[in-house]
Amino acid sequence: MMAHLCILTADETWMPVAPLSWLPELFMKTTLPLLRRPTGMREWRERLLFLLLITPNMLLLAAFTFWPMIYNAYLSVISWNFLSPVRRFVGLRNYETVLTSDIFRIVLINTAVFTIVSVAVTMALGLGLALLLNQPLRWRNGARAVLFTPTVLSGAAIAIIWIYMFDPRFGPLAQIINWFGSLAQLLPARFSESGLVEWLAGVRSPQWLSDPNWAMSALIIVYVWKNLGYAVVIYLAGLQTIDRTLYEAARIDGAGAWAQFWHVTLPGLSPIMFFLLVTSVLACFQAFDIIRVMTDGGPVNATNMLVYHLYERGFIQSQAGPAGVVAMVMFVLMLILTILQLRFIERRVHYS
Repeated sequence: MMAHLCILTADETWMPVAPLSWLPELFMKTTLPLLRRPTGMREWRERLLFLLLITPNMLLLAAFTFWPMIYNAYLSVISWNFLSPVRRFVGLRNYETVLTSDIFRIVLINTAVFTIVSVAVTMALGLGLALLLNQPLRWRNGARAVLFTPTVLSGAAIAIIWIYMFDPRFGPLAQIINWFGSLAQLLPARFSESGLVEWLAGVRSPQWLSDPNWAMSALIIVYVWKNLGYAVVIYLAGLQTIDRTLYEAARIDGAGAWAQFWHVTLPGLSPIMFFLLVTSVLACFQAFDIIRVMTDGGPVNATNMLVYHLYERGFIQSQAGPAGVVAMVMFVLMLILTILQLRFIERRVHYS
């Protein structure tokens, strides 16, 4: 059963609305009544109170959201180096230069890979850990706190720690991986026929941050580690809202653990999963700090993504026009992805 969202209208009545189908009716019942001339002192006071409450928010939105968007659209059609007093209008030439460049195609692919893998791994691992920590285990609260700690830490500080972790000679990961290679000397001779000894003897820590084949994997590991705790906490909050009687009814009907998870837990968590999906995708597009500290977009653009490419164009190469184009592409992609998720995925969400 899907619960409808209800909104208090201007005539102080509650209007039930359905996802994405309520905008025209909402406008008619909330905005249009505010446009007519007030007829009494009470309406005048309500209008003044409404303006008093909404003005600070509107000023903040105008100063820090709407105006930057408009100004960025202007920057994307001019040629300017941020210092010269001369700004030359070039129209869509910046768009043609950026969108047809080889590096921009690499940047788009890197962004897609990073976003898809990071979101999928974070949501899957987060769900598994949340289900585990939702059980009456010893030290459960301590484990929750430890998992959530990386979320509140600075991304730059985390990146510095992981640079040491990924060091191919002295890092802890290198020591663990190289330990498996030393096992080859301890195995009996009969294992040499299967090729296991030769394989273990060749195991060495990869050049995590200097090898183009491994740099993206290193970034994904760090990003997932930093944001996993947030996903776990949100999942745990969702698990607490699922009615226990649904599990009891499922057990009475003979449903096993897997059937209860598939038919009770997942539908109950679908609003939480949808929220995490939307916010995680948007956050991946804005992941900058770990890229800047760990790889600088390298090696050979292997970890160069849209937000870092924007930084390169604008603040390293001082090209306002191309940087504005990259920012506009980011805005359009994030808007399209959000609309698609609202249009095609939200319909599968079970609001209870």
